[in-house]
Amino acid sequence: MTTEMRNLLMLFGGIIVILLAIIILFGGKSPFMKLMNFFLEPTDGSMTDSGKKSKKDTQKSTSEPIVEMATLVRKSDDRLRIIESDGQVKMVDEYYELQFTTRKGQKLKIQCSRDAYEKIPFNEQGSLTYKRNTLVKFKYYEATIFNE
Repeated sequence: MTTEMRNLLMLFGGIIVILLAIIILFGGKSPFMKLMNFFLEPTDGSMTDSGKKSKKDTQKSTSEPIVEMATLVRKSDDRLRIIESDGQVKMVDEYYELQFTTRKGQKLKIQCSRDAYEKIPFNEQGSLTYKRNTLVKFKYYEATIFNE
């Protein structure tokens, strides 16, 4: 084996050792990265230095339905009620929103129908199914409520 060949093999060996060290130290689930994340990520759910929301406050929004255990903590609505001179009452631009808290403490704001808004009880833990930010169904001990 010549000197050049030995040097080339040593260089490749060194590169492999460095790459393995990088993978071990900076891999997603490594203890080193968990320790780094502990010091780098805010834990109070506030905004980070760069102005982005932390992972705790970001709501998932995929096209597939998502199912999570959650508890209803707040209801809010926005609607315009029009009363005509003949006494006829008409509702327009109705918007209903439910705010849930998941087991992990994440806040979810979910849009729903009037029927679901009225039927889902407060402080009832159940299986929340939503697609993007729209309710699909909420299933708890006593009933299953669908967004109609």
